[in-house]
Amino acid sequence: MFQRTLLRQSQAVRSSLSFRYASTAPLAARTSRLQSQLPQSARLVVRQPASRFYSTENKAEEKAGEEAAEAETAEDPVRKELEEKKKEVVDIKDKYVRSVADFLNLQERTKRDMDNARNFAIQKFAVDLLESLDNFDRALLAVPAEKLSAAQTEANKDLLDLVTGLKMTQNILMSSLKKHGLEQFDPSVPTEDGKAQKFDPNMHEATFQTKVEGLENGDVMFVQSKGFKLNGRVLRAAKVGVVKND
Repeated sequence: MFQRTLLRQSQAVRSSLSFRYASTAPLAARTSRLQSQLPQSARLVVRQPASRFYSTENKAEEKAGEEAAEAETAEDPVRKELEEKKKEVVDIKDKYVRSVADFLNLQERTKRDMDNARNFAIQKFAVDLLESLDNFDRALLAVPAEKLSAAQTEANKDLLDLVTGLKMTQNILMSSLKKHGLEQFDPSVPTEDGKAQKFDPNMHEATFQTKVEGLENGDVMFVQSKGFKLNGRVLRAAKVGVVKND
């Protein structure tokens, strides 16, 4: 009897201790122990939480970007000043190139003006001489051609000497003026192929038009006054008559 009582007390103490241990044990251990007591088919499958892996590349890139931004912010004043200096250099170079171009243009213009002033310095003087030169032609044309071609006699000797002197004076005067750029041109002189010269509005001034057989339209058929050039520039256009058969 005494042994039974002692056995019951020991079982009660054991069950109390096991209950306390079970209440304080971790949940996972109790679950594992309970599942071990169940049959294999009735056991629950407890999945362990999956491990999560976080990529460190994004963090590294963000960190590198922040560092670059900080560096850029730190170098901002230097870079800004460098860009301003570059702009100043470009502006100064542009102004220098423009100044050189303007100076060269000024040199060319000044040289051209000086050449024109030197070449056409006698322009007004030459214009005043044109009437005198025309008078030589009028004086020579006043003598009939048959008298000039006649044999020299005591009767016409003075006339022929006068005509010869006028021609010599005219030739010397024209040679002197030619040295200074003044030159006479005669539209009545035929071209190299023997044809009459064509009317050129840049060199000729048409005073009248008329029909002429054997000539083409636009041919110069009469010269009222010869033209003059000064260093290649037309100083006075020749006054001519032009053929118009239509």
